[in-house]
Amino acid sequence: MKKLFASLGLICALGSPGLALAQDAAAPVEDAAVVEMVEAVAAEAPVAEVAPAETAPAEEAAAPVPDKGDTAWMMVSTLLVILMIVPGVALFYGGLVRAKNMLSVLTQVMAIFCLISILWAAYGYSLAFGDGGGMNWAIGDLAKLFLAGITPGSTAATFSDGVVIPEFTFVAFQLTFAAITVALIVGGLAERVKFSALLVFAVLWFTFSYLPIAHMVWAAGGYLFEAGDLDFAGGTVVHINAGIAALVGAIVLGKRIGYGHDALPPHSLPMTMIGASLLWVGWFGFNAGSNLEAAGGATLAFINTILATAAAGLSWMFAEWALRGRPSMLGVASGVVAGLVAITPAAGLVGPMGGIVLGALAGVVCLWGVTGLKKMVGYDDSLDVFGIHGIGGIIGAIGTGIFVSPALGGVGVDGYAMAGQVVTQVKGVLITVAWSGVVSFVTFKLIDMTMGLRVSEEQEREGLDTASHGERAYSM
Repeated sequence: MKKLFASLGLICALGSPGLALAQDAAAPVEDAAVVEMVEAVAAEAPVAEVAPAETAPAEEAAAPVPDKGDTAWMMVSTLLVILMIVPGVALFYGGLVRAKNMLSVLTQVMAIFCLISILWAAYGYSLAFGDGGGMNWAIGDLAKLFLAGITPGSTAATFSDGVVIPEFTFVAFQLTFAAITVALIVGGLAERVKFSALLVFAVLWFTFSYLPIAHMVWAAGGYLFEAGDLDFAGGTVVHINAGIAALVGAIVLGKRIGYGHDALPPHSLPMTMIGASLLWVGWFGFNAGSNLEAAGGATLAFINTILATAAAGLSWMFAEWALRGRPSMLGVASGVVAGLVAITPAAGLVGPMGGIVLGALAGVVCLWGVTGLKKMVGYDDSLDVFGIHGIGGIIGAIGTGIFVSPALGGVGVDGYAMAGQVVTQVKGVLITVAWSGVVSFVTFKLIDMTMGLRVSEEQEREGLDTASHGERAYSM
């Protein structure tokens, strides 16, 4: 112990520069004696064994942790998309039908949202984003049936390496996309479809059309995903898919009583204006939320959702003004929705100027779609779902292949060649049109042969509010 105290004293002394220098100058012999004492103590003390650095086991990389900002943004985006459906789509459609059918449309949209929410949790999420093994090119599996295995600690990958968000957040966000897609189809069948038949159609079409298209376009291993098809927020998955279903349904159902002969005007354009405004606000969650992170890509989608939409509203308005001699509020609102649809697949991929061009083009072409094309073919798509969502989605999907070019202000993609990318986009459009068209036709026909699709003529004349739901939107 005496040797140990002597050693500690030496260490303290060496820690004082002035004392050490003095000792160096005055007592070199004593220093040598002390050093020998320290060495002796060190030799007697036990030495801890330390593994060489090169043999130490490597630390495992820490699992990525969701950023609170990303999580908060995705939860807000999910709420914004719900705002698009109820009340956005519901009021937009409700204002366009006659007063006697207002509540029927509101009920259809809200009931579909509830129904698809449950189906998404039961099996939809697993089939859309699961690994389908040998069928992975077209559909997922049932490994996450009823959200099995998903916990508050589960994470889902984003578009950036090492960045994740809580999986429950991703599940909820994608749920809203599935729900709005099915709800959009209501507009093509409005004022004449049986409520029970619509619900059965929603289950079957969601299962056999929406889920495979969503998997093929957005899931790793999906056919169109692996082919390089670009669909940032749902041009093919949502809008073309729903637009084709609405067109097929309108043709199978047949025209409304009086269509082409009697006036069938919207009963409340202010309601439609409110609905369109809610759609525009909610669409920021739809587009910017599809970046899955509160990062630069979200800001690009955000600005494009403003500019492309504004351009479409103006182009529709001015085209209508030139053709009919006056602009209408319904025209501006319809142009706004057309612009939102067209920018959806391109939102986080094209530059702002490309977005403006896409929006302006969509406004004019969709105006032709709901007037010239509709009259030419003769179908009764009650609320112009195909003319706006179908045609607008096609313009946006193909236009994405052009304006994603870095030379045109887009973000570019690996190995980008404009001609090749446009071909890939066209392939995605054609597959979606064919798949949705076949599934929709078969489903509508099966329902029509078994339980009937359309209400009776008496019920249609009475109005679906009272005939189907026993209530009225307004006191008479």
